[in-house]
Amino acid sequence: MVLTALELEHAAVVEHLSPPTSERIERGLLFDVGTFEGRTPWRVAVAQVGPGNPSAGVLLERAVAVFKPGIAMFVGIAGGRKDVRHGDVVAADAVYDYESGKDGNSIYLPRIKTSAPSFALVQRAQAVVRRSRWQERIKPTPPTTRPAAFVKPVAAGGKIVAHDRSDTARLLAAYCGDALAVDMESYGFLRGAYVNEGVATLVVRGISDLLSDKTEANDRQWQAVAAQNAAAFAFEVLANSHGNDKPATISTDRPPADRWTQHNAPAGGGTVYANQGGDQTIYLDNK
Repeated sequence: MVLTALELEHAAVVEHLSPPTSERIERGLLFDVGTFEGRTPWRVAVAQVGPGNPSAGVLLERAVAVFKPGIAMFVGIAGGRKDVRHGDVVAADAVYDYESGKDGNSIYLPRIKTSAPSFALVQRAQAVVRRSRWQERIKPTPPTTRPAAFVKPVAAGGKIVAHDRSDTARLLAAYCGDALAVDMESYGFLRGAYVNEGVATLVVRGISDLLSDKTEANDRQWQAVAAQNAAAFAFEVLANSHGNDKPATISTDRPPADRWTQHNAPAGGGTVYANQGGDQTIYLDNK
């Protein structure tokens, strides 16, 4: 399962699916469904859920109810805070909700909340960074200058942070100083996954602009590139993933089994009844 916010992000993800793809609509939310060939074939559903943390969380819940995925990713673009260049990729090992806080009479007190993606997929992302082969998946053709990738924190909130000296940028520097990128959906996505056991999660972001140079011209030049790079990284993670990367779940469903009753005559003179139907319960009836 892959969710995106924007049309260009969705297009970059679907580009990695083998044709033909099909459509499925669930209560208005449209999914493009296709196959990706990794170590084993993966059935992948892709949906564009729009910007913002609330929609990312709510619509992930709907997607999980429909497809019951083992892995869910949010793939898209983000603004770079520090230590990154245009086109680089950040896979989040933590996501900060920078908008939580207490606004008092004379002072604002941040109460930064953190959500984490799945440990196994963060490990897989770190391996992809170390091997540095993911750039070969960039479509339509790998660039001459290879973008870098990082596994570092990301900050998420409802604001478009358009300048490195804005109030929000200063808040991020003070309280989310190790976040390399900022976006609008990742925290809601991870909170939606938090209430759904058995779904491994990862957030992958391509850097489309820097807080110090956010302009419409840069958006036109880098947004599609950043989305393509993020999609390439995400599918390199998926290509090298297998069942062990999915969290284990405990099912309360019991498969059907033949039931039988056993009557024994113990030496003590009582009767032992054993009734087995997957589990075994023993009753002692002393007469």
